Amino acid sequence: MTNEKIEKNKDFTELLRENGLKVTSPRLRVLEEITQKEAAISQPDLEKIVGKDIDRVTLYRILSSFEEKGIVHKIFDLNGTATYAMCTSNCTENHHHDQHVHFICSVCNSVYCLDEVSLPKITLPSHFALHSLAINAVGLCANCQKES
Repeated sequence: MTNEKIEKNKDFTELLRENGLKVTSPRLRVLEEITQKEAAISQPDLEKIVGKDIDRVTLYRILSSFEEKGIVHKIFDLNGTATYAMCTSNCTENHHHDQHVHFICSVCNSVYCLDEVSLPKITLPSHFALHSLAINAVGLCANCQKES
């Protein structure tokens, strides 16, 4: 195991413990796969990668518990498939602060979190309370632009 991989596993172990989750190899594996991707990853794609080691029900439960704890957030692609990306450290159990633009490629359907893009200020009438904000931008990702 490389030093980088050992450090990453320590960080993942801490993250799981901080969120009151038992440290298991399937949970560590899912975190490793999600963080290796440039774009958000869907459950079916994760299943293809870890399917020999983690069954579908366990994977679903892991993703669900990660979402509840504010470790990952869910974004739906253009086909309505849920994809998952890591949350920021501001997210807490049942309260996500991942309020950023999500870019969805209209060709490859990849979903990217654009943390550096500022969200517009939303002013609601006084009798409304904003809990979350989701803005999806649709276009061509860098890889699909190169290919066209």
